[in-house]
Parts: sequence; C-alpha cells; structure tokens
Amino acid sequence: MLENFIGLFTSPDGFVTPVVVTVQMVAVILVGQMVFSVLAAYAFAQLRFPGRDLLFWVYIATLMVPQVVVVVPLYLMMSEVGLRNTFWALILPFVLGSPYAIFLLRENFRGVPSELMDAMRIDGAGTLRLLWHLVVPLNRPIIVTLVLITVVTHWNNFMWPMVITSGPEWRVITVATSALQSQYNNNWTLVMAGTTLAMLPLVILMVVFQKQITRSVGEATLR
Repeated sequence: MLENFIGLFTSPDGFVTPVVVTVQMVAVILVGQMVFSVLAAYAFAQLRFPGRDLLFWVYIATLMVPQVVVVVPLYLMMSEVGLRNTFWALILPFVLGSPYAIFLLRENFRGVPSELMDAMRIDGAGTLRLLWHLVVPLNRPIIVTLVLITVVTHWNNFMWPMVITSGPEWRVITVATSALQSQYNNNWTLVMAGTTLAMLPLVILMVVFQKQITRSVGEATLR
C-alpha cells in the first residue's frame, strides 16, 4: 500500500539517505570500473609489453579469492588511513577495475578485425582514438551487459558496506533494508515495502536492457 512506502521516507531512519548514498556509490564505482576495465582490457588484448600475459593471469587469479577472505585486510587498511565510515571506504576497493570485466572485455577486444585497426592507424589514429572510435563501438553490447552486472552487483552489495560503515550517515539500501527487520519486527508491511523498493530499480533495468543482454551472450557464444 502507498502509505507503507511513504512511511519509509518519512520515518527518522528512513530510506532517503540510503537511496542517495547507494545511487552515488553505484554511479562512482560504475564509471571507475568501466573506464579502468576498458583501458586495461585493451592493453592486455592489443598492446605488447614485457610480462603482459603473466600479469593478466595473475590478476585474473584474484577471481578465485572469496570476498570474505579480503574483508578483514581491507577493513584494517581503511581504518589505518582513517577512512572507516566514509564514502571513500565504500568505493575505493571496487572503483579501479574488475577482474571479471577485464577478462570478458579482453576476450572480446581480441576479436576486433586487425584490418580495421590497421586502416585506422594508416589514417593517423592513435591508441586512444582506436579504442574509443573503433573497439568500444564494436563491443557495445558486452559493455552494456557489464554495466548492468556492475550496477546489480554493487546495488546488492551488503557485506562490505555493513562492515566498513556504522550509523545511518553512510548506510546503503541493503543495510537499511536489513535494519528494518530488527527495527520493525512487528510491522512486516514496512519491511516488504523496503525490500520491494530495493529490488525495483534492478527489475526495471533488466526489463529495459534484456535484448542487449541476450545479444551480448549470443555474440560471446559465437566467439
């Protein structure tokens, strides 16, 4: 019912701050991950430098490390530099690229026809121009899919925000939804309203971009 959603935003510990913090966090992480992942993937796919393959596989090997293993070291690092319970603590561990995104983009960037790249080089195109005007447009479906995966992953991120923040100032929407279950034990209508609100943006994104996801999966399978 509508009054349950109104109650979420009008209560003292409402959803206004968590929604704003979550949107800001996801936006910064999304921009950072896409920029750095695209640059790194292009370097691993098309540039030649000593130790390229070894560095790539060592970086990709971090995918096998569970998140729970790195929570304590990351917490200690953030505490040592005075960033605990700050916005920077929420974004710094994730903003400089994603091993999964770099791996997926590298495999797709390697499939760009060398003839097209050679033709642009003959026309005087540099590395960045090749990347932004040829490689990225040819791989737009997989980039859109990675954007959606990044948004969903960090919108739903619960463990790290719960560990590194305390109090309502930098509480994200997943932590706020979890807090509702203890704060309103006897009012499950508010709990369900909060859960619905947390899920709604992700459902809308998936419905709007489902064709892009299907297309990118099909192209990746063919490659």
